[in-house]
Amino acid sequence: MVTLENGTNFVADAVIVTVPVGILKANLIEFIPKLPDWKVAAIADLGLGNENKIALRFDKVFWPNVELLGIVAPTSYACGYFLNLHKATGHPILVYMAAGRFAYDLEKLSNESAANFVMQQLKKMFPDASDPVQYLVSRWGTDPNSLGCYTYDLVGKPEDVYDRLRMPVGNLFFGGEAVCMDDHQGSVHGAYSAGMMAAENCQRYLLEKLGHVQNNLPLVSVVRHEMLETTNILQISRM
Repeated sequence: MVTLENGTNFVADAVIVTVPVGILKANLIEFIPKLPDWKVAAIADLGLGNENKIALRFDKVFWPNVELLGIVAPTSYACGYFLNLHKATGHPILVYMAAGRFAYDLEKLSNESAANFVMQQLKKMFPDASDPVQYLVSRWGTDPNSLGCYTYDLVGKPEDVYDRLRMPVGNLFFGGEAVCMDDHQGSVHGAYSAGMMAAENCQRYLLEKLGHVQNNLPLVSVVRHEMLETTNILQISRM
Protein backbone atom coordinates (compact mmCIF):
# COMPACT_ATOMS: atom_id res chain seq x y z
CA MET A 1 0.00 0.00 0.00
CA VAL A 2 1.21 3.48 -0.92
CA THR A 3 -0.29 6.30 1.13
CA LEU A 4 -0.06 9.87 -0.14
CA GLU A 5 0.12 13.01 1.98
CA ASN A 6 -3.58 13.67 1.39
CA GLY A 7 -4.50 10.23 2.74
CA THR A 8 -5.17 8.58 -0.61
CA ASN A 9 -4.16 4.91 -0.69
CA PHE A 10 -3.01 2.80 -3.63
CA VAL A 11 -2.79 -0.98 -3.33
CA ALA A 12 -0.59 -3.01 -5.69
CA ASP A 13 1.27 -6.31 -5.92
CA ALA A 14 4.62 -4.53 -6.29
CA VAL A 15 6.11 -1.04 -6.21
CA ILE A 16 8.95 0.53 -8.21
CA VAL A 17 10.62 3.31 -6.20
CA THR A 18 12.21 5.91 -8.48
CA VAL A 19 12.40 8.93 -6.17
CA PRO A 20 15.75 10.78 -6.12
CA VAL A 21 18.33 9.61 -3.61
CA GLY A 22 17.98 12.98 -1.87
CA ILE A 23 14.43 12.04 -0.85
CA LEU A 24 15.59 8.67 0.47
CA LYS A 25 18.47 10.28 2.38
CA ALA A 26 16.09 12.77 4.01
CA ASN A 27 13.78 9.94 5.14
CA LEU A 28 10.78 11.69 3.61
CA ILE A 29 9.15 8.35 2.80
CA GLU A 30 8.12 6.12 5.69
CA PHE A 31 8.59 2.45 4.90
CA ILE A 32 6.58 -0.03 7.00
CA PRO A 33 8.28 -2.31 7.81
CA LYS A 34 11.48 -0.30 7.77
CA LEU A 35 14.06 -0.89 5.07
CA PRO A 36 16.74 -3.43 6.09
CA ASP A 37 20.04 -2.11 7.44
CA TRP A 38 21.97 -3.03 4.28
CA LYS A 39 19.61 -0.91 2.16
CA VAL A 40 19.76 2.03 4.58
CA ALA A 41 23.56 1.80 4.57
CA ALA A 42 23.62 1.83 0.76
CA ILE A 43 21.56 5.03 0.71
CA ALA A 44 23.88 6.63 3.27
CA ASP A 45 27.06 5.51 1.46
CA LEU A 46 26.22 7.40 -1.74
CA GLY A 47 27.16 11.02 -2.18
CA LEU A 48 24.59 13.50 -3.47
CA GLY A 49 25.72 16.38 -5.66
CA ASN A 50 24.03 19.50 -6.92
CA GLU A 51 24.14 21.21 -10.28
CA ASN A 52 21.92 24.01 -11.43
CA LYS A 53 21.19 25.53 -14.80
CA ILE A 54 20.36 29.11 -15.69
CA ALA A 55 18.93 29.14 -19.20
CA LEU A 56 19.10 32.46 -21.06
CA ARG A 57 17.10 33.04 -24.25
CA PHE A 58 18.16 35.93 -26.47
CA ASP A 59 16.60 37.59 -29.47
CA LYS A 60 19.62 36.70 -31.62
CA VAL A 61 22.92 34.78 -31.52
CA PHE A 62 26.06 36.81 -30.75
CA TRP A 63 28.43 33.97 -29.77
CA PRO A 64 30.54 31.57 -31.87
CA ASN A 65 29.16 28.27 -33.14
CA VAL A 66 30.83 26.06 -30.53
CA GLU A 67 29.35 23.49 -28.13
CA LEU A 68 30.35 25.26 -24.92
CA LEU A 69 31.93 28.45 -23.65
CA GLY A 70 34.15 28.00 -20.60
CA ILE A 71 34.87 30.55 -17.90
CA VAL A 72 38.33 30.71 -16.34
CA ALA A 73 38.29 32.23 -12.85
CA PRO A 74 40.87 32.88 -10.11
CA THR A 75 39.30 30.11 -8.01
CA SER A 76 37.47 26.89 -8.86
CA TYR A 77 34.44 28.21 -6.98
CA ALA A 78 33.56 30.71 -9.70
CA CYS A 79 34.39 28.50 -12.68
CA GLY A 80 31.56 27.47 -14.94
CA TYR A 81 30.56 27.15 -18.56
CA PHE A 82 27.74 27.90 -20.97
CA LEU A 83 26.17 25.21 -23.12
CA ASN A 84 25.30 26.48 -26.57
CA LEU A 85 21.82 25.13 -27.24
CA HIS A 86 21.67 27.04 -30.52
CA LYS A 87 24.09 24.51 -31.97
CA ALA A 88 21.78 21.65 -30.97
CA THR A 89 18.30 23.17 -31.29
CA GLY A 90 18.56 26.24 -33.51
CA HIS A 91 17.18 28.50 -30.76
CA PRO A 92 19.29 31.42 -29.42
CA ILE A 93 19.76 29.93 -25.94
CA LEU A 94 22.76 29.63 -23.64
CA VAL A 95 22.62 27.53 -20.47
CA TYR A 96 24.98 28.35 -17.63
CA MET A 97 26.03 25.32 -15.55
CA ALA A 98 26.91 25.71 -11.86
CA ALA A 99 27.91 22.75 -9.70
CA GLY A 100 28.93 21.93 -6.13
CA ARG A 101 28.79 24.52 -3.36
CA PHE A 102 28.45 27.20 -6.03
CA ALA A 103 25.15 25.63 -7.13
CA TYR A 104 23.75 25.77 -3.59
CA ASP A 105 24.76 29.42 -3.19
CA LEU A 106 23.03 30.36 -6.45
CA GLU A 107 19.80 28.93 -5.06
CA LYS A 108 19.86 31.60 -2.34
CA LEU A 109 19.43 34.30 -5.00
CA SER A 110 16.22 35.34 -6.67
CA ASN A 111 15.72 34.31 -10.29
CA GLU A 112 16.49 37.85 -11.41
CA SER A 113 19.66 38.09 -9.31
CA ALA A 114 20.86 34.69 -10.55
CA ALA A 115 20.28 35.73 -14.18
CA ASN A 116 22.08 39.03 -13.59
CA PHE A 117 25.07 37.24 -12.08
CA VAL A 118 25.28 34.90 -15.06
CA MET A 119 25.06 37.84 -17.45
CA GLN A 120 28.03 39.42 -15.66
CA GLN A 121 30.03 36.28 -16.40
CA LEU A 122 28.89 36.24 -20.01
CA LYS A 123 29.79 39.90 -20.57
CA LYS A 124 33.35 39.18 -19.46
CA MET A 125 33.61 37.22 -22.72
CA PHE A 126 31.18 39.27 -24.81
CA PRO A 127 31.06 42.88 -23.52
CA ASP A 128 28.37 43.81 -26.05
CA ALA A 129 26.09 40.87 -25.16
CA SER A 130 22.42 41.76 -25.29
CA ASP A 131 20.13 41.18 -22.33
CA PRO A 132 18.07 37.97 -22.37
CA VAL A 133 14.41 38.14 -23.31
CA GLN A 134 13.64 35.18 -21.04
CA TYR A 135 15.41 33.14 -18.37
CA LEU A 136 14.79 30.03 -16.31
CA VAL A 137 16.58 29.03 -13.10
CA SER A 138 16.67 25.54 -11.60
CA ARG A 139 16.93 24.84 -7.86
CA TRP A 140 17.52 21.11 -7.57
CA GLY A 141 19.21 21.31 -4.18
CA THR A 142 16.18 22.79 -2.42
CA ASP A 143 13.44 21.35 -4.62
CA PRO A 144 11.32 19.32 -2.14
CA ASN A 145 10.87 16.58 -4.75
CA SER A 146 14.59 16.05 -5.38
CA LEU A 147 16.83 17.64 -2.69
CA GLY A 148 19.83 17.18 -4.97
CA CYS A 149 20.78 16.52 -8.54
CA TYR A 150 22.90 13.39 -8.99
CA THR A 151 24.73 10.69 -7.05
CA TYR A 152 28.48 10.21 -6.88
CA ASP A 153 31.03 7.97 -5.19
CA LEU A 154 32.18 8.94 -1.71
CA VAL A 155 35.84 8.34 -0.89
CA GLY A 156 36.41 5.13 1.06
CA LYS A 157 32.93 3.71 0.62
CA PRO A 158 32.33 0.05 -0.43
CA GLU A 159 32.41 -0.79 -4.12
CA ASP A 160 29.09 -2.66 -3.96
CA VAL A 161 27.06 0.36 -2.85
CA TYR A 162 25.27 0.65 -6.21
CA ASP A 163 24.51 -3.07 -6.25
CA ARG A 164 22.96 -2.87 -2.79
CA LEU A 165 20.87 0.15 -3.72
CA ARG A 166 19.70 -1.65 -6.86
CA MET A 167 18.65 -4.86 -5.10
CA PRO A 168 14.89 -5.25 -4.45
CA VAL A 169 13.44 -5.65 -0.99
CA GLY A 170 10.66 -8.18 -1.34
CA ASN A 171 8.18 -6.61 -3.74
CA LEU A 172 9.90 -3.19 -3.60
CA PHE A 173 12.05 -2.44 -6.66
CA PHE A 174 14.36 0.52 -7.06
CA GLY A 175 15.05 2.62 -10.17
CA GLY A 176 16.61 5.99 -10.94
CA GLU A 177 19.97 7.25 -12.12
CA ALA A 178 21.76 6.01 -8.99
CA VAL A 179 21.13 2.34 -9.81
CA CYS A 180 22.08 2.54 -13.49
CA MET A 181 24.28 -0.37 -14.61
CA ASP A 182 25.73 1.14 -17.83
CA ASP A 183 27.92 3.90 -16.33
CA HIS A 184 25.38 6.65 -16.91
CA GLN A 185 24.80 7.61 -13.29
CA GLY A 186 23.89 11.25 -12.92
CA SER A 187 22.11 11.50 -16.27
CA VAL A 188 18.59 11.26 -17.67
CA HIS A 189 19.73 8.38 -19.85
CA GLY A 190 20.89 6.52 -16.73
CA ALA A 191 17.53 7.07 -15.05
CA TYR A 192 15.75 5.80 -18.17
CA SER A 193 17.81 2.62 -18.52
CA ALA A 194 17.55 1.92 -14.78
CA GLY A 195 13.78 2.34 -14.96
CA MET A 196 13.58 -0.17 -17.78
CA MET A 197 15.67 -2.61 -15.73
CA ALA A 198 13.46 -2.16 -12.65
CA ALA A 199 10.35 -2.72 -14.76
CA GLU A 200 11.82 -5.92 -16.16
CA ASN A 201 12.67 -7.20 -12.69
CA CYS A 202 9.21 -6.29 -11.44
CA GLN A 203 7.63 -8.06 -14.41
CA ARG A 204 9.64 -11.20 -13.70
CA TYR A 205 8.61 -11.09 -10.02
CA LEU A 206 4.91 -10.80 -10.86
CA LEU A 207 5.05 -13.55 -13.49
CA GLU A 208 6.74 -15.90 -11.05
CA LYS A 209 4.16 -15.00 -8.40
CA LEU A 210 1.35 -15.82 -10.83
CA GLY A 211 3.03 -19.03 -11.93
CA HIS A 212 3.59 -17.94 -15.53
CA VAL A 213 6.70 -18.67 -17.58
CA GLN A 214 8.93 -15.66 -18.23
CA ASN A 215 9.41 -16.51 -21.92
CA ASN A 216 5.69 -16.10 -22.64
CA LEU A 217 6.15 -12.32 -22.82
CA PRO A 218 8.84 -10.29 -24.63
CA LEU A 219 11.64 -9.16 -22.37
CA VAL A 220 11.86 -5.46 -21.70
CA SER A 221 15.60 -5.61 -22.30
CA VAL A 222 15.01 -6.66 -25.92
CA VAL A 223 12.62 -3.76 -26.49
CA ARG A 224 15.09 -1.41 -24.81
CA HIS A 225 17.98 -2.34 -27.09
CA GLU A 226 15.84 -2.04 -30.22
CA MET A 227 14.65 1.36 -29.07
CA LEU A 228 18.17 2.64 -28.38
CA GLU A 229 19.40 1.44 -31.77
CA THR A 230 16.85 3.65 -33.52
CA THR A 231 17.32 6.69 -31.31
CA ASN A 232 19.89 9.42 -31.95
CA ILE A 233 20.94 10.42 -28.43
CA LEU A 234 22.46 13.87 -28.05
CA GLN A 235 24.62 13.77 -24.92
CA ILE A 236 25.10 17.50 -24.52
CA SER A 237 24.30 17.93 -20.83
CA ARG A 238 26.96 15.50 -19.58
CA MET A 239 30.55 16.23 -20.63
